[in-house]
Amino acid sequence: MAPKILLVEDDPRLGEQIAAHLREAGFEPEWVTRGDLALDAQPRDYALVILDLMLPGTYGLDVLKHLRQRSDLPVLVLSAKNDTATKVRALELGADDYVTKPFWPEELLARVSARLRRPGLARTGRMQFGALALDAESRTVEVEGAAVELTRVEFDLLLALAKRPNQALSRAWLAENVLDPDRDGTERTLDVHVSRLRKKLGSCGALVGTVWGVGYRLDAKVDA
Repeated sequence: MAPKILLVEDDPRLGEQIAAHLREAGFEPEWVTRGDLALDAQPRDYALVILDLMLPGTYGLDVLKHLRQRSDLPVLVLSAKNDTATKVRALELGADDYVTKPFWPEELLARVSARLRRPGLARTGRMQFGALALDAESRTVEVEGAAVELTRVEFDLLLALAKRPNQALSRAWLAENVLDPDRDGTERTLDVHVSRLRKKLGSCGALVGTVWGVGYRLDAKVDA
């Protein structure tokens, strides 16, 4: 079955062109022209979202925030806005990629394909990163075959990074989505949890890398 892609683009001509290129590349595009229509989409129905920002109905960044609150569905932002502040804000809200207009169709298709080749963000079961292994269902972690005892927050933090290996996740997003806002939902507290997690992972602690000015990522080659 062809991967289904939600295209959110209000420009009629550009939307038609993108949808046509996606179909030619073997994808199944579903095209909507308003941000509020994208809010009604069921994330489980799609493999990826291509999202414009300047939309009628609901602004694209608000659509992105809404999607992130519901799922880890990959989102590729496609926008004429090329200022650093907008790009950073989109990444902080959980965008997986950012492509500026105008663009080459081949580049867009390459980025879509590259994103879909990466491990599924909703991936469950066992994940292996060199000597580090974790199982999302049993909530267990091993380093070089030895069990590692983690707290709930430490495991959820590692799992969030493992679902998006080699991709930076912002401190703000991690604090909001991993930590308990009533007890420890601050970025400073997040840094403490990261430090403790690294120590417990021992020889694999260095895999939890710092992305200065953004947050953290799991620097790892995924083993099939």
